[in-house]
Amino acid sequence: MEEPVYIYVVGTAGSGKSRFTWALKRWMYEQGHEALVVNLDPGAEGLPYEPDVDIRDWIQLPQVMEEYELGPNGAQIMAADLLALRGPELKGIIDSFRPNYVILDTPGQIELFVFREAGKILMDFISPADRTLMAFVVDPFLSKTPSAFVSQLLLASTTQFRFQVPMINVMSKRDVLKGEDMERILGWAEAGDQLEDALYSHNPTRYNPALYNQLNTDVFRALQTMAPYTALTPVSSATLEGMEDVYARVQELFAGGEDLEKSRTKEEF
Repeated sequence: MEEPVYIYVVGTAGSGKSRFTWALKRWMYEQGHEALVVNLDPGAEGLPYEPDVDIRDWIQLPQVMEEYELGPNGAQIMAADLLALRGPELKGIIDSFRPNYVILDTPGQIELFVFREAGKILMDFISPADRTLMAFVVDPFLSKTPSAFVSQLLLASTTQFRFQVPMINVMSKRDVLKGEDMERILGWAEAGDQLEDALYSHNPTRYNPALYNQLNTDVFRALQTMAPYTALTPVSSATLEGMEDVYARVQELFAGGEDLEKSRTKEEF
């Protein structure tokens, strides 16, 4: 049997990663695709879904705090490193389900997965590179100014540079974002001149104007070289709007635009 497609959901805390994870599974289920959800956050509380595979069955933050005599921050770091040791077990359980897709909800603090070596080690254990992609969830409420939007794009690009796998950028919360705000952010993503104009016109007077403009020039040049990676797909985890577009991007990468074979008939979720 061919390996499933592995989709790692990453993003800043509060960006809507867990809700996007659940919504994407719901959409796939309704379309007749077998999708498995894996929670990789040992400190997760109040998830909006019941994971099919849950790292908390092995690692729980309160137990890590007690066993290693650590505070919350130190325990988060220790737990993130302990994740890598569970790679073979997670892989075995995932394989036993034989799904078409595996959607992995990464820790809420992005640095625990993206910037620690344990995240890459875990990914190497679980999924082959040619069947892996990352979905970077951009929080639109942290993107309302051009500099904040650029900061998220740079973080997304850094994430891809770290893991060297395909990535799609997803803008969450389209159902609660005002229409003009969404149009402006999408315009920045799609038209370089709009973002360049916005960066220069948004110069805060309390900063050194010459330094700010030089930084804008350097950053914008970097973004121009990354143009293929800055496109945004707006989605709503509440209404499932945009999930079909995400799925289409996945299919472009792994099936040449053709649907993978459905593993069951469409049912009510």
